[in-house]
Amino acid sequence: MTDPKFQKSLTAVLEHELTAQHGPMMGGEGLRVALGYPSKEAFRQAFVRKTTPIAIFTIERRRGRFALTKDVAAWLAAQRERAEQSPAA
Repeated sequence: MTDPKFQKSLTAVLEHELTAQHGPMMGGEGLRVALGYPSKEAFRQAFVRKTTPIAIFTIERRRGRFALTKDVAAWLAAQRERAEQSPAA
């Protein structure tokens, strides 16, 4: 089981790195890749079906879909935590 401090520090490191690369919001290919969708079509379907793991939003007069970088970082860290708690298959 992972230490809660590790979880928080992993989230902080991921958030720092992603913010340095993408800024406070992520969109486009970077968002799709970070969330692990294999194609643009898979990401589009998840958005339409409202099955994305974090809040994805549109911005008036801007193309594409966006998410807050901190939400992406928190989700990634949570996935790591979940993987460590699950027994290997």
